[in-house]
Amino acid sequence: MAVTIRLSRQGSKKNPNYLIVATDSAKKRDGEYLEKVGQYFPKGKTLADKVKVNVEVLKRWKANGAQMSQTVGQLLKTFAN
Repeated sequence: MAVTIRLSRQGSKKNPNYLIVATDSAKKRDGEYLEKVGQYFPKGKTLADKVKVNVEVLKRWKANGAQMSQTVGQLLKTFAN
């Protein structure tokens, strides 16, 4: 089982919210996931409001060999500064 850290879409039409989740790479985008790592709100007003991540959980999954999707990698790189 290959674990991927990726986005899962939540919210309603034209009001998206995304969960950053650790999931099996073979599962559907919005399907079952192993653990919630954080949240991404694209319509947040400030940078701090847009991405909320539990860093300890993220580090634990990466230490266990989980790969981040390209989108999540770019988000965390942008908002880590």
